[in-house]
Amino acid sequence: MPVSYTFKIAAEAWEFEQIKSLNYETFAEEIPQHTVNPERILTDIFHDENTYLICVRDKQVLAMLAVRDRRPFSLDKKLDNLDAYLSPGHSLCEVRLLAARKSIRNSRIIRGLIAETVAYCLRQHYTMALISGVLEQVKLYTHLGFVPFGPVVGTRLARFQPMYLTIEAHTASKTSFIPGGSEPTNCLPGPVAVSASVRQSLAAPMLSHRSSEYLQLHHNTQDRLKQLVGTKHVQIFTGSGTLANEVVAGQLSLLPGRGLILSNGEFGERLIQEARCFGLTFEALSLPWGYPYEERHIRETICQLPELQWLWAVYSESSTGMLNDLDMLKAVANDYGLYLCLDCISAIGNTSVNFQNIYLASACSSKGLRSIAGLAIVFYNHALTPPTKPLPMYLDLYAYEKANGVPFTIPSNLVGALATALKECNVQQRFLHIASIDNWLRGHLNRLGLVPLVAGHGACPGIITLPLKKPLCSKEVGNGLKDAGFLINYESRYLLERNWIQICLMSGISKPRLRAFLEVLEQIISSWPPKNALSRQILPL
Repeated sequence: MPVSYTFKIAAEAWEFEQIKSLNYETFAEEIPQHTVNPERILTDIFHDENTYLICVRDKQVLAMLAVRDRRPFSLDKKLDNLDAYLSPGHSLCEVRLLAARKSIRNSRIIRGLIAETVAYCLRQHYTMALISGVLEQVKLYTHLGFVPFGPVVGTRLARFQPMYLTIEAHTASKTSFIPGGSEPTNCLPGPVAVSASVRQSLAAPMLSHRSSEYLQLHHNTQDRLKQLVGTKHVQIFTGSGTLANEVVAGQLSLLPGRGLILSNGEFGERLIQEARCFGLTFEALSLPWGYPYEERHIRETICQLPELQWLWAVYSESSTGMLNDLDMLKAVANDYGLYLCLDCISAIGNTSVNFQNIYLASACSSKGLRSIAGLAIVFYNHALTPPTKPLPMYLDLYAYEKANGVPFTIPSNLVGALATALKECNVQQRFLHIASIDNWLRGHLNRLGLVPLVAGHGACPGIITLPLKKPLCSKEVGNGLKDAGFLINYESRYLLERNWIQICLMSGISKPRLRAFLEVLEQIISSWPPKNALSRQILPL
């Protein structure tokens, strides 16, 4: 029959007697931290303030640890200015005296004891636990989410590493004992995390796209989109942002003359590819990825291209985290009388945009608008005329306008979800939050030795692309973060090829979650390369 263990808070007199005995066996005889005595009893100096979590079987205490929240902690006596090593704002406790009898040391007992301790700390609303980890067991503690800090303390015979653990980091660790864990933290450029109200709108009863109820929903959503970016017209299509760019390409195919496409990243290269698919006549000005456009260079290129009619570029080049200079592009287009078209798929909802004097701009329902992916959006300011040559019906912007925005079936649930997301969107608060969190996160990443590809004035708030230096591997780092409950962008072909990872803040991530993310990321890169022997099972002491 399986052996039964009980995990509990010590309360009985016999339990405390055995705690003192186990304390002596471990920290006087096995780890020579205290002197031996004939009574073979060791009473901790903080005994009366400790809460002991124990494992019991047949009235025998098999394992224990102690939790205490009164200052000074034992680490206060070992480290000068302990608080200087810790981030402020936490409710602190100290976890000490982890011990188990030699005859029964196994992972099942340790797992149960730590699970009981985590539950106790949650009830007490502690947000950070401090330990002095036995130097030989640091890997065990880091596996649980503990982060080493400060110098090694103790004596030549008994050396300890100060460490801390936050609730967020433990929740995100592979060995979390918090029931149910938590939903993964979404640091992706899409799909983004959406609100409960958006999910409810997606699950609402479907409407016929010909009904008056749907037409009212559709037109109200168009009005909100126009107000968001300051444009005269907008049409909604069923599809992704790529489809929105193909609608733009279709409109450019109706113009005489040729165009200029600017590229300094993956999505600029995609504009070039889409232009080729539509047979557009154009030149391309391609820069190395992550390099900003230079106004002088663009003007020189334009002067060498007769019959130039249009200019097409990506505003927020999310592959690199570059925010291209919109005011400069507007000025150049205006000076040369060019139609300016923009890919704004990753910009809208994440940073300030104004589409006044823009010919065409593409967007989508996900990313910064924080709704469900599946709707392509095209903004424009000019009056449309019937196309001078046939266009695919699905991509004909004029056909949508002529049909009052709904020439074909458009899923009412997707439009309803987008409408809800737009109602919830306070863009000024969102922009300020993203910019603040972005600045804070970049500072901490730099301290870890991770330098964003694009920084400073040209960096897009909320999109941080990090080139990793060998031997770090972007795929393995991304997998490790995913296992710990943090979803980042690393599986796209262009990121894998360059050994890059990307962190996006489009999902409204809180600073505490990002603290936990940084702690996990630091664990991954500081213990590189990963050891196959480090399994999900907790190792015995």
